[in-house]
Amino acid sequence: MTKTPLAAPRADVAAFERLTQALVGITVQSLDALDSAVTVPQFRLLRTLDGLGRVSCTTLAAALGTAASSVTRMVDKLEGPGYVARGTDPHSRSIVTVEVTDAGREVVTAVLERRHRLLEEVLDGMPPADRDHAAEAAGRFVQLAGDAVAAGAKGPVAL
Repeated sequence: MTKTPLAAPRADVAAFERLTQALVGITVQSLDALDSAVTVPQFRLLRTLDGLGRVSCTTLAAALGTAASSVTRMVDKLEGPGYVARGTDPHSRSIVTVEVTDAGREVVTAVLERRHRLLEEVLDGMPPADRDHAAEAAGRFVQLAGDAVAAGAKGPVAL
């Protein structure tokens, strides 16, 4: 069976594809500062949970757009080193809740601080006018991506 080659994207799409790869690379580098303490999906869970506070595993799974069983496995792995804590809902003991711990918040903070430094290094290599233009274009892109999410497409998630 012969594979049909993927058609080359438009130039603007190709540029954003390269930008996506660069940003994911910076995200992975920011996690490297933790000596592989957490994976990208685990960090995404911690960051999302940090924003949500104490929630049920079902609510967390919905926020992550993933199966509850996947969240349960990740929570199991993150509970061991003390990054998350399980509990129960005061109104229903059958509902398992999860919340980020102080140690988990420290992980989120460390990764974000490292990522900010890496982004600053890249942006500092640009003339101020280019940085301003890039920030404006990035803001508009994020806004449009958010509109796509509201319209039902999968979109930006905490990373």
